[in-house]
Amino acid sequence: MFFWVLQSSGCIAAEKDPENQATPNLFIPSLFDPNNRAVAPDPATLRPIRFLTADDYPPFEFLGADGALAGYNIDLARALCEELKISCTIQPRRWDNLIDALEAKEGDAIVASLKETAATRDRARFTAPYYLTPARFVAVAGTKSFDARPEGLRGATIGVLGGSAQEAFLRAFFPGVTLVPFPDREQLMAALLAGQFELAFDDAIGLAIWINAQRNPGCCAFQGGPYLEPRFFGEGVGIGVRRDDDALRLALNWALQRLDERGVMTELYLKYFPVGIY
Repeated sequence: MFFWVLQSSGCIAAEKDPENQATPNLFIPSLFDPNNRAVAPDPATLRPIRFLTADDYPPFEFLGADGALAGYNIDLARALCEELKISCTIQPRRWDNLIDALEAKEGDAIVASLKETAATRDRARFTAPYYLTPARFVAVAGTKSFDARPEGLRGATIGVLGGSAQEAFLRAFFPGVTLVPFPDREQLMAALLAGQFELAFDDAIGLAIWINAQRNPGCCAFQGGPYLEPRFFGEGVGIGVRRDDDALRLALNWALQRLDERGVMTELYLKYFPVGIY
């Protein structure tokens, strides 16, 4: 059982409940303005939604042991349809065909962790973001705490993925550090665990998935807060609809806010990200 506190940082804190001391203390950005009173869509204008997704990006979307679609985005799509009181289908497509399928009217909305960028905005419109994609520092669990600011890390050696947005961000804002690039996350984290450096800096979602993996329990811990610079890490992930379907976009925005107000968004986050990404 959780209770939620609005922090001055603009985040929701999932604090420990006295009856459940094992509950982690996680912080979740509040992405929806509680003062916004969006108008509920007219039920007469709503129609069944055909969601398009992928099936190869766990924990967001994947095929379960029974062959059925599962994951954060799948649960979210179903919750939205329940909130709107309409029926829906969720159809998997290849990731690189999602926007083509939307434009071809093979589906009505993309719920597949598709970031809103200049390129995707040319072909779709997006709801408000329902999660962000921060970058974070990570260290071996049990090591010292770090002052994860440019002045606090001056002189430090940090592992990164070569050519990544995270590497570019550190080069722009942490000029006093030495960066060691790696071609993939497995090699990056192996080097961290081997003690080649004390910190790595990477996409927080990828790191959380890696830390949550059964082979890595308790190996590592985030250091410092999340970095959310939109120029490097995007403006968040929303649901994409066709550019001429503003009615559906507004209906989904209303439903997303309702799910947030009722705590459903937080429940989904905690279900799929027990380590947390923020």
